[in-house]
Amino acid sequence: MKVFVPRTLPAKPPLVVVLHGCRQTPESLDTATGFSKFATQRGFILLYPQQNETNNAQRCFNWFRPSAVARDRSELMSVRQMIEYTCRRYRVDRSRVYVAGLSAGGAMTSALVATYPDLFAGAAIFAGMPFGAARDAISAMRGMRSGIKREPQEWGDLVRSVSPNAKEWPPISVWHGTADSVVNPLNGRALVSQWLEATDLVNEAGRTKQMSWGTLEEWKRGDRLQLSFYSVQGLGHGLPRRFSNQKERAADAYVLPSELSAPLELMRAWGLRTRRSV
Repeated sequence: MKVFVPRTLPAKPPLVVVLHGCRQTPESLDTATGFSKFATQRGFILLYPQQNETNNAQRCFNWFRPSAVARDRSELMSVRQMIEYTCRRYRVDRSRVYVAGLSAGGAMTSALVATYPDLFAGAAIFAGMPFGAARDAISAMRGMRSGIKREPQEWGDLVRSVSPNAKEWPPISVWHGTADSVVNPLNGRALVSQWLEATDLVNEAGRTKQMSWGTLEEWKRGDRLQLSFYSVQGLGHGLPRRFSNQKERAADAYVLPSELSAPLELMRAWGLRTRRSV
């Protein structure tokens, strides 16, 4: 695990957990997204769980192995322990723990939220896969390439099978590029279907907004935004961001230039505001 701690923090800082994708490192992803800069400006702890080549030659989180994402076992337990250690070590505000993941990290984020919904105050899944979408590497590759079609209840049942007593869920945002050639955009829609079903929302109750960068769909429970789907027109496989310099742009092949800046959007959605002095 890699942890970034700003020099000055509030007494009980929030925590943002970011899970990288295949062939990425915490360092490359952080340089390209600027999350550590946001942590300094906005006063939160930043945690990057890191996969190693012993577990996966491409440094992918093994989201497709049931044993790796089972409650309190293997990789899922390891990430959960990293979060728990960081919360204790830095006196984190446990009501403000947020998680985001890209690609394989996005699929692992699905597993974390499905299994430990009460741990998080918000979650973002970028170019990821639904929880329970595969049972081995072969089915994972097939599903990533072609998309996986299941009935909404089937998707929801996969979540309910690991959290049958969950009553509340954190707000979840799903992000996918329409030109993603690595993870078929149909999987983004499957993620939406899974979380609509798991959180007991009605698809038809959503609101669609046409944006300059693509389409934003939102579902609310009462006055609270529960689920968002960012479909980014023309975006490939990655996380969208507006870049301020070439060094950031060149740091990571899976953080892609876009009119829509996901890190900024997450700061807004999660209420992580710039402090007056740092």
